[in-house]
Amino acid sequence: MPDNNSQQPRNTLFARGSWSETARISDILRKETVGGALLLVATVIALVWANSPWSDSYSDLGALHVGTDALGVHLDLSLATWAADGLLAIFFFVVGLELKREFVAGDLRDPARAALPIAAAVGGMIVPAVIFVAFTAHVGDGAMKGWAIPTATDIAFAVAVLAVISTHLPAALRTFLLTLAVVDDLLAISVIAFFYSEDLKPSALLIALIPLALFAFCVQRRIRSWWILIPLAVLTWVFVHESGIHATVAGVVLGFTVPVLRSQAAGGPDAGPGLAEHFEHRIRPISAGVAIPIFAFFAAGVTIGGLGGLTDALTDPIALGIVCGLVVGKTVGIFGTTRLLSSVSRASLDASVKWIDVAGISMLAGIGFTVSLLIGDLAYGLGSERDEHVKIGVLVGSLLAALLASMVLRARNRHYRAIREQEERDDDHDGIPDIYQ
Repeated sequence: MPDNNSQQPRNTLFARGSWSETARISDILRKETVGGALLLVATVIALVWANSPWSDSYSDLGALHVGTDALGVHLDLSLATWAADGLLAIFFFVVGLELKREFVAGDLRDPARAALPIAAAVGGMIVPAVIFVAFTAHVGDGAMKGWAIPTATDIAFAVAVLAVISTHLPAALRTFLLTLAVVDDLLAISVIAFFYSEDLKPSALLIALIPLALFAFCVQRRIRSWWILIPLAVLTWVFVHESGIHATVAGVVLGFTVPVLRSQAAGGPDAGPGLAEHFEHRIRPISAGVAIPIFAFFAAGVTIGGLGGLTDALTDPIALGIVCGLVVGKTVGIFGTTRLLSSVSRASLDASVKWIDVAGISMLAGIGFTVSLLIGDLAYGLGSERDEHVKIGVLVGSLLAALLASMVLRARNRHYRAIREQEERDDDHDGIPDIYQ
């Protein structure tokens, strides 16, 4: 098969993208790797503190209330709630920016290329949900409310693991993982909005449209002044929070309003980067380095109670459903959907990719953390016994998924390292690998 991407048949899965898009994805993955390391540190600190003699102080810190209800809106929230509702809105703002950029200016603006990660994300959501329901259907008492917990992929953790175990995978696979996780996050936030929002207040939602419309007007006019945009974004968040819809939805909607291209009338994607890229460069470090680790610190601290406590938690059908949903459901859903799409469309894998690579990436997508913990809190109540079991299920399932993916991808990494070394010897060192020329 020719190396030139323009000559590749359209019915090829995981075909190599453009060099500019590959370079952009690589830059994002490097930033997410750092964020994943910070996320891991925050999680370890929370677990150690929650299982130490000072565990009560950890609980008291998360329950500490900050804010006021005096302004007519309910903003007297605990620190743990501020982290879940407020800081995660920053994370989902970046998700909105990334998703819009992928489908407006990225390689995935081609519907044929976009179909694969979208279909895989849907499959990777349906199968884990079905597995969770199968484990909890007989329990009753609202146990099935957590059906969406094992459906989300944590991109920061997944990319951090990928960076450690396999640095030479084809760029198309890394792009697939990133885009899959972004679409996965969009599906998860849609689930939160439709299934985990309660006591809706239409009046507050209508009021939220006012600052949202002003924010959209400003960014469409390419206004970058923080003293204008941040207050409008905060007001949008406040009234979405007040409406009963989970406040993180505001982050995604705000991200969707930001233009991707510098000038829509000046030549499409070739017109240059717009505000989306500018905001992403500014806000992604805050999201990955501050917002997500702080949320993890407050969300991941669960008192395990030794081996006996761990065993008791993992005999709960809810925890078992989460573990199997993440480890088995994600792998079967993503890999199975990809194989099905290949059969239906009669598409073949790119010559540089093997099905075992796709299986490894599918296993890696079983690392669920940030959004899974958030949905667990919403489904069963923050600090409840079931919520504690959710945390153990998410942690154990994510760890197993990471270990299984490591076994597969480390073996494949040796194969691709040899290929990369040969390419580097043949490279003309002009800054763009020869395979993209």
